[in-house]
Amino acid sequence: MAQEPPAQDLMNYESLAQDALRGVVKAALKRAAAPGGLPGAHHFYITFKTDAAGVSGPSDLLSKYPDEMTIVLQHQYWDLAPGETFFSVTLQFGGQPKRLSIPYAAVTRFYDPSVQFLLQFEPPPAAPAEAKAAPESEPEAAPPPAEGEAKIVSLDQFRKK
Repeated sequence: MAQEPPAQDLMNYESLAQDALRGVVKAALKRAAAPGGLPGAHHFYITFKTDAAGVSGPSDLLSKYPDEMTIVLQHQYWDLAPGETFFSVTLQFGGQPKRLSIPYAAVTRFYDPSVQFLLQFEPPPAAPAEAKAAPESEPEAAPPPAEGEAKIVSLDQFRKK
């Protein structure tokens, strides 16, 4: 008796599950963007592919991290704006405010160390080079206070935590 080949997943359940879990990231960011901000000790390490379609930010910053970058949202972030398909946030890098826009599809890891909650996602395809960086002359949001710096953690350091 010949065995039939396994059925092909025409529903693409893996992709549907990834999209649903990215909804958890979006909901967490919406909570962080609410007037009360992050509750308790919660904070987020968000790793994303800097070369993914739709990622935008200052070219000098994105060029330092040509593959992946991890940002930390804890005490020093401003203008967090979670949308339907991407979020934007202003962080300080080298004492300068920098605005990043990150599609949820570009996020590869979302980690809240206060409760040891981790989500990992399949990396998205890379975007064409000309679509990555925002123009240097793009107007920035109102500058945040001078104190505090964004924390950038290498992927190796992030894995050790």
